[in-house]
Amino acid sequence: MRLVILEDYDQASEWAAKYICNRIIQFKPSQGRYFTLGLPTGNTPLGCYKKLIEYHKNGDLSFKYVKTFNMDEYVGLPRNHPESYHSYMWNNFFKHIDIDPNNAHILDGNAPDLQAECDAFEKKIEEAGGIDLFVGGM
Repeated sequence: MRLVILEDYDQASEWAAKYICNRIIQFKPSQGRYFTLGLPTGNTPLGCYKKLIEYHKNGDLSFKYVKTFNMDEYVGLPRNHPESYHSYMWNNFFKHIDIDPNNAHILDGNAPDLQAECDAFEKKIEEAGGIDLFVGGM
């Protein structure tokens, strides 16, 4: 873990986005060699996501060979509900970048067996080779 103290939210968001961007670029993802990113939801990462979208739109970053795994989802909230983390991620990040929807993994809070859902999610992370970079929020 690394602690970086910056003046304000905008600086922290930009620093985090640059760090993520550089890690993905240095990894040199390609077909069969995906960069795996763990992502949070909430207010903290919004500025970072906006910067990552900007880098993508400027042609500086592609998510074509990136897999993501979100850390949480509400139990019992439909995925299309505006407060679900599924909706949050699609509206605030995924629909603005070139990620393959099959590579954006979010837990199903409506799965009939939540333990089996979590176990399957963990297996997908293992199959992806683990998480290369996990972004936390506060």
